Amino acid sequence: MVSKLDELFEGFKKLRIAVVGDAILDKYVFGKVERISPEAPVPVFEIEREEFRAGGAANVALNLKALGVGRVALFSRVGKDPEGAVLKKLLSDKNIESRFAESGEVPTIRKTRLIARAQQLIRIDRERREPLREDEVDYLLGELEKFQPHAVVVSDYAKGVFVKPLAEGIKRLSIPTFVDPRPKNVDLYRGFTCITPNLKEFEEIKTLLKVEGDFESSAKGVRNRLDLERLVVTLSERGIALVGEGVEYFPATAREVFDVTGAGDTVVAALAAVVTLTGDWRLACRLANVAAGVVVGKLGTAVATPEEIKEEFKRLT
Repeated sequence: MVSKLDELFEGFKKLRIAVVGDAILDKYVFGKVERISPEAPVPVFEIEREEFRAGGAANVALNLKALGVGRVALFSRVGKDPEGAVLKKLLSDKNIESRFAESGEVPTIRKTRLIARAQQLIRIDRERREPLREDEVDYLLGELEKFQPHAVVVSDYAKGVFVKPLAEGIKRLSIPTFVDPRPKNVDLYRGFTCITPNLKEFEEIKTLLKVEGDFESSAKGVRNRLDLERLVVTLSERGIALVGEGVEYFPATAREVFDVTGAGDTVVAALAAVVTLTGDWRLACRLANVAAGVVVGKLGTAVATPEEIKEEFKRLT
């Protein structure tokens, strides 16, 4: 298996994959809480250090690059603000291309997490959920056509980037498209290659589409209703369900779950890379499971490297 993995990771170098969706700047503030404020009955958080990470669709791009994909470009919107500049630098440092529509009105999405003793105390969000304007859609589609990707990964956080005209433009490219979805936008995903909801999202999608039945029959119903090549449902500690004409299960591999943040990003990135290169959905699910198992053992948004994945495969065989 290790030699097959070596061949797979080598093959990834030939790919060009575009990521489309809501880019987020994740700010982590690490500190300690040792006393209660005399002003109000609240803990006093003392800052020790701060760290910025690329989140949302940007984390999908990082995951693809970490797997060894040759060229990765992120198509999104950021504000004309310091946060947008930080996000661009985080991506360029990892050799990821930024194709951003820059807005003077909509700020870069920022999520700030306060962490003490490896526990998240609170998350503070700054965002404006404004749909892309027509000129912003045209810009992103134009850049997408220039990039000529082998596949597209849509990372939809329903913050305003993935709108109907953009979805229709991507469909016209007629290339494999993998979607990490948000249930409210389910109608936009019709006719794409695959969507990768978690179980909670799947249940919401099933309800919105008025599909009934047990998990397997309703999963097949959702796949047919959306005209997908495959449906992949992540089942947390139970692994992954691959839905085609039948349903196949791939058990989870994580030894210890530390933080599930970004695990869905890892799954959709691994699926897209493997299926685009090989067309092998079973191999893609196995690799996605192992990669996600590596990521949930880390704090915050993180990636799995080929070395970590190979090491984990050795442990499992």
